[in-house]
Amino acid sequence: MTAQSRPLEGRTLIMSGGSRGIGEAIAVAAARAGANVALIAKTADPHPKLPGTIYSAAEAIEAAGGVALPIVGDVRDDESVVSAVAQTVEKFGGIDIVVNNASALDLTRSADIGLKKYDLMQDINARGAFALSQAAIPHLRKSENAHILTLSPPITLDPKWFAEIGTAYTISKFSMSLVTIGLAAELREDGIAVNSLWPRTTIDTAAVRNILSEELVARSRTVAIVADAALSILTRPASSVTGECLIDDEVLTADGVDDLSRYQVDPAATDLELDFWMEWN
Repeated sequence: MTAQSRPLEGRTLIMSGGSRGIGEAIAVAAARAGANVALIAKTADPHPKLPGTIYSAAEAIEAAGGVALPIVGDVRDDESVVSAVAQTVEKFGGIDIVVNNASALDLTRSADIGLKKYDLMQDINARGAFALSQAAIPHLRKSENAHILTLSPPITLDPKWFAEIGTAYTISKFSMSLVTIGLAAELREDGIAVNSLWPRTTIDTAAVRNILSEELVARSRTVAIVADAALSILTRPASSVTGECLIDDEVLTADGVDDLSRYQVDPAATDLELDFWMEWN
């Protein structure tokens, strides 16, 4: 791979989660583009239904040409987050990119959800995104092209989404997007880009396969579309895009990708399954 095709050569990315699915795909894409990748995640041991650990993700990163630093930690724990950032800086000399990927999901209705579950989603989703971003700010300020990217949706106040998806989970994901909007405003003068990214359609991951029917999985897109969109954002000049809640297919279409069928599980599918909070333009 040439230097031109490795636009993240020598740059360092720290990601929450990343043991599998979309997070791992973004980490591997960044590694292929030359990045050093640190992962902070709890998954040290295999899950019975979900393949992949922080160590298998690190192996995939190394195989893609990057340098991996797997860190077993928890974004809910302040000391764990600070330690992960310190370990990343000690090994790689700095941090250029933060990807807030870790997220908890529970679609239980408000009348039935336990407050511990509510707190879990808030702590991992919103607080976790804020905590990792905050801890990295002093190092991002030293980067020549600093980015924070959070996997969260555009905010909409249409009541139907709260009714369909559940208020607790919706609050937690919209709060992640508020972190993006707020940090973008605060860090603009520092030259740090802060954006969110969300998939238009459901994405074929092991977790999704455990929830959706085979028919719905066939109407999904692959993790590659989110990874390619993330890489597009993270390789742009920080001054060119900040404070945006972006959609994966819109990012790629703006890049000139005309045929998105390459990202479909079934290239012939015409009725793709929309992800949460998404509609067709």
